Amino acid sequence: MTTSQPSPTGDAEAENTLAGLGEFGLIARLTEGRRHSPATLLGPGDDAAVLAAADGRVVATTDVLVAGVHFRLDWSSPQQIGRKAAAANLADIAAMGAVPTGLLVGLACPSDSPLEVLSGLTDGVWEEARSVGAGVVGGDVVSSPTLVLSITALGSLQGREAVTRAGARPGDTVALAGRIGWAAAGWAVLARGFRSPVAVVSAHRVPEPPYAAGPQAAAAGATSMIDISDGLLADLGHVARASAVRIDVRTAALTVPDRLVDVGAALGIDPMHWLLTGGEDHALAATFPGEVPEGWTAIGTVAEGDPEVLVDGRVYDGGPGGWDHFTR
Repeated sequence: MTTSQPSPTGDAEAENTLAGLGEFGLIARLTEGRRHSPATLLGPGDDAAVLAAADGRVVATTDVLVAGVHFRLDWSSPQQIGRKAAAANLADIAAMGAVPTGLLVGLACPSDSPLEVLSGLTDGVWEEARSVGAGVVGGDVVSSPTLVLSITALGSLQGREAVTRAGARPGDTVALAGRIGWAAAGWAVLARGFRSPVAVVSAHRVPEPPYAAGPQAAAAGATSMIDISDGLLADLGHVARASAVRIDVRTAALTVPDRLVDVGAALGIDPMHWLLTGGEDHALAATFPGEVPEGWTAIGTVAEGDPEVLVDGRVYDGGPGGWDHFTR
């Protein structure tokens, strides 16, 4: 499917948009000269890609990001948006205890989209994929009145069993790898019209998921695991319901970084709220029956009871426990 024909005027402005380059010209520009991972047996250019699946299983996940809902080009550069989109999917692969092997990218955009925006998005996706030894193996480009980026990530369990949300058991320890609260604080800063502190704003623009911690947790015997994308309490709630257990989070085990304390004071927000309910940092939470692996921090316990998440033994009364697309 072609999105448009090249501009008949041939003017420089049109040549710098998708309309001037055309669908297949764009695909060529975004894929040529890229290095692929060893798992990629056949990359972009055919009807489908071919990836190696050494143990006969493939872990798959997908996310859709819509301009104005999931990202804003006046808040983040195209490259930052591309990295963030890839990270959201790659973190889901890690949360299953798997290692990413490839990404499929779907791009829907207006025909007058500047090529620098589309190139930046793709550069960001490739950059994040390369950071975990993966690459973009295929995708599609279509015309749309709104810029939409859809990414499907594939991964390998490398002989391990998948770690799901449903295995937490009473007596397990809840542990966390990666940082939380930073992206939510960055969003709050940007929403107020500010662009600093840079470290906090950057955390919203480009997360830093602990990718290696997923396979590490699986090897250490994690009974359940989840990517913290919507908020610690909200996502642990998924584990509690899937495992039919009660989870209690201890705030004393959560360290509020000094930078978030300062930002919270400036904005009149309790920074602990960001740690408990803020999403998009893509940290990993897991439950362990024994000792917590190095790099993980114990933050709570699993017990028998109605499926719910408590904070210091009580129901959290500080507002919604995380993000929900259809209730905001």
